[in-house]
Amino acid sequence: MLALDAQLCFAVYSAAHALNRTYKPLLDPYGLTYPQYIALMTLWQEDGRTVKTLGAKLGLDSGTLSPVLKRLEAAGYIHRTRDKSDERQVLVTLTDKGRAMEREALAIRMAIGKATGCSLEALQALTGELQMLTERLEAGQAGDDAA
Repeated sequence: MLALDAQLCFAVYSAAHALNRTYKPLLDPYGLTYPQYIALMTLWQEDGRTVKTLGAKLGLDSGTLSPVLKRLEAAGYIHRTRDKSDERQVLVTLTDKGRAMEREALAIRMAIGKATGCSLEALQALTGELQMLTERLEAGQAGDDAA
């Protein structure tokens, strides 16, 4: 049996927690949690997403995403409105404050990059490897679900 420290799952888990701990003091001045921040990042890429597409992009179910969006709306970063063409859908759009936060995020990204001690190229390579790992794991789960 491999020691815990030699397990991929524990290395990813530990890295995720370390990353979240590094983000916390950077996001605290804005009253944001990491899940709220990544929701904003998704909206900076494409504003006006439905709650469903936002949840799919973030890998969050509606029970997890709804409180995140509720707090973002209370803080003035987003608006949630019913889609006029389909009342069943709720659209999430950035407010002026939410759009302005994108400029602040550059300093946050720079601080995270510095905290890693990695070059930009190394970070891009690591990100690509983790994205491929996620895709392979999800493809394997889809195959298991079909069986």
